[in-house]
Amino acid sequence: MQVTSLGPVQVSRIGLGAMGMSAFYTGAGRDDAASVRTIHRALDLGVTHLDTAEVYGPHVNEELVGRAIRGRRDGVVVATKFGLLSPSGRPGPDSTPAAVRVAVEGSLRRLGTDRIDLYYQHRVDPGVPIEETVGALGDLVSEGKVLHIGLSEASASTIRRAHAVHPVAAVQSEYSLWTRDVEAEVLPALRTLGIGLVPYAPLGHGFLTGGVRSLDGLDATDWRRTNPRFTGANLARNLRILDEVRAVADEAGATPAQTALAWLLAQGEGIAPIPGTTRAERVAENCAADDVRLGPDQLARLNALPPASGERHAEPDMAAVDR
Repeated sequence: MQVTSLGPVQVSRIGLGAMGMSAFYTGAGRDDAASVRTIHRALDLGVTHLDTAEVYGPHVNEELVGRAIRGRRDGVVVATKFGLLSPSGRPGPDSTPAAVRVAVEGSLRRLGTDRIDLYYQHRVDPGVPIEETVGALGDLVSEGKVLHIGLSEASASTIRRAHAVHPVAAVQSEYSLWTRDVEAEVLPALRTLGIGLVPYAPLGHGFLTGGVRSLDGLDATDWRRTNPRFTGANLARNLRILDEVRAVADEAGATPAQTALAWLLAQGEGIAPIPGTTRAERVAENCAADDVRLGPDQLARLNALPPASGERHAEPDMAAVDR
């Protein structure tokens, strides 16, 4: 597995997002033992970047990752996130300095580690100046509890303000062949500041794998059943994107998932997607995208794909991004 840099942090070019092992997609079919085996397979294949968050479960996903990395901690960049759960129980995000301190202690305990390699604010808290939150994160870096800090779904202006207080290593935002919002302002700002980009949902929540052509077969509690891009006429319209990805994949001798990931990797250094899966064979498929090289014509065809139909999140969640 080749590596890239998120600011000063070196990671495998393809990481593993653990969220779906505990939340949003699993329904009653959660299998922690299989998920641990999947994480071990990823590590064996050279993945060094694991991503989780306190809100996934909540809490149980961090515990799962902690169990999986026991005995292998030094070879892993562990990333987790705070801010969507308030220790005081108040509704909405909570990124006050006091909440940050409570959150980091909980994450350290659940992960079974003495430091978090990359600690993200999960969403920008409109009630707390970013300078205050980043100042608290900087204190945690000074204490050795956090090695590097990040933001998730932040606007370019917020990223600049945060970076002026303490170096930001990475920004995590949705980025894929059907979600390219970051290209307008966020990605240019990251390039200027030397900050890495971690695309989450790089496979379009499974859509770009070709495995979701209808809602049939999805668990009744699956988050995608209420996502605008998977509902109504939007799903049928979006199949034209998938069909072109599949055509390029066939030409390249790759799977649609590998083609979608290879396109992301072709966008330049400092981009490290974290596709999620619960299955070891899918980890192997995703990791093999590191060896896929798309030609200029293939990249041009993918770049020319039409925009996806439907917002990428429901209205309440869209209000929390790009702050």
